[in-house]
Amino acid sequence: MNLTVLGAGAWGTALAASACARQRTQLWARDAAQASAMRRERRNARYLPEAALPEALEVTDDFDAAIAHARDGLIVIATPMAGLEEMLRRVPADAAGVLWLCKGFQQGRGRLGHEIARDVAPALRCGVLSGPSFALEVARGQPTALVAASSDAALAERAVEAFHGDGLRVYTSADPVGVEVGGAVKNVMAIATGIADGMALGLNARAALITRGLAEMTRLGVALGARAETFMGLSGLGDLVLTTTGELSRNRRVGLLLAGGKPLAQILAELGHVAEGVLSAPTVLRRAQGLGVAMPITEAVVGVLKGRITPAQALALLMGREARAEH
Repeated sequence: MNLTVLGAGAWGTALAASACARQRTQLWARDAAQASAMRRERRNARYLPEAALPEALEVTDDFDAAIAHARDGLIVIATPMAGLEEMLRRVPADAAGVLWLCKGFQQGRGRLGHEIARDVAPALRCGVLSGPSFALEVARGQPTALVAASSDAALAERAVEAFHGDGLRVYTSADPVGVEVGGAVKNVMAIATGIADGMALGLNARAALITRGLAEMTRLGVALGARAETFMGLSGLGDLVLTTTGELSRNRRVGLLLAGGKPLAQILAELGHVAEGVLSAPTVLRRAQGLGVAMPITEAVVGVLKGRITPAQALALLMGREARAEH
């Protein structure tokens, strides 16, 4: 099978490097200079400098050629959420199959990936590939499990054929809504957990935040049409645990630095990568409020990000809530 990965950030590079051992894979970079440097140095110096690129991985900046390469194979969109709509518009409607890796809500209109695809490319065979996955570990071949979700069962199975191997297990799901909600909300919860850990609130507090964060994620997902059981899987609990506790998590790092008193603008400038939780948190809250779904942790995170409350005030608000039944 021919694969094309659109987007040479850390995650796109890692997945392409993993896949090229089994499939003929091209990695498309928007920047011609970046693509040239990657071909020459066999390394993505900007986004994934720790991992060498396999010789089998083809790197190009020619979009049309990259699309033609996977005409009968599989196209994977690995841009941030902000670039998904553009990519979906550029991919031919008769492409054999398209998956996206980005997690979050689109700024402005607040759509999830499947909602964007429904609006701009309704004829496209598409889905999402998600789950607990730090790019560096995937690039190193360390064991990872993902879930391919689509209403098109054949496309989900095609993702298994493309990526399933010794170091990468791929499961299938018919619930792209739940998979996408999990991928978006876990980033917000990672900021919350980073704040708690930065305040040295302890492991009890961390466990409580992760558990109640899972409850918030599930409530929103079900209200949007997802299946509750999806949130006990890889894209729900799995990705939540990884992103809230892993030291490679950018969103967790944002929370840690916020707790230390660093301004958000400075944190984002120094981070050098997109922290989707910062972009998604206000949209998560807005959509939850529109559906009448209570998400107090998300509301507290938005308050801290907007500078309306301090981390200490956010803690007081959460701990001061009335007692109630857990379920």
